[in-house]
Amino acid sequence: MVEVRVYATLSEIAGRRRLTVEGVRTVGELLDELYRRFPAFRKELEGRRMILVNGHNVEHLKGLETPIGEDDVVSIFPPAGGG
Repeated sequence: MVEVRVYATLSEIAGRRRLTVEGVRTVGELLDELYRRFPAFRKELEGRRMILVNGHNVEHLKGLETPIGEDDVVSIFPPAGGG
């Protein structure tokens, strides 16, 4: 079981900050499952986003092909607004 921590607008959409997901092997599969559960996530995460697996940015690993497994913690941050 993978623990997923979501922040900002994502936690508002999900109604909580921590989720659990089973049966996914990569970050890409995890995102697909989250999009299935919470269709509004797709719009929030279009373009830029930051995804960490156990504190490591997936952009420095294997991107959406980064493997995940039992006991991993995935943190997902939507793009930050500013101005």
